[in-house]
Amino acid sequence: MTEIYFEDYVLDATRETLGRTITETDIVLHAGQTGDFFPHHMDAEWCKTQDFKQRMAHGTLTFSVAVGATAALVNPCAVSYGYDRLRFLKPVFIGDTIRVKVTITEKRDHKLPGHGLVCELLEVFNQRQETVLVCTHLLLVKRRGA
Repeated sequence: MTEIYFEDYVLDATRETLGRTITETDIVLHAGQTGDFFPHHMDAEWCKTQDFKQRMAHGTLTFSVAVGATAALVNPCAVSYGYDRLRFLKPVFIGDTIRVKVTITEKRDHKLPGHGLVCELLEVFNQRQETVLVCTHLLLVKRRGA
């Protein structure tokens, strides 16, 4: 585990994840876990009558896979404080491969003594480089020497 303190985060620093292909199994498992069996995700024949003509991944599935892809590094000095401004910009379909770009956009004080808040912009792209999801991840991070 790497200790990264509030002071170590650099504004505009970026990192990118590897790609992850969304499968029919992903969609079926997510529907079972969440209870969201809407036809947009589960009914291939119904979807043929709709604008996109095919089943799409749940927005929450895309979000979960994207967040999981960014979690390669365990930082014992930080904890997720939540997500803001989550938007599903384009649908993700079976067979689409998504990847995530993370950019440090802001650092600010927090009311918890010895901690600061780091904001990361998460941009999720498909294989055509189209942005499919964006959100801001908030990290509560220990300050050095706290």
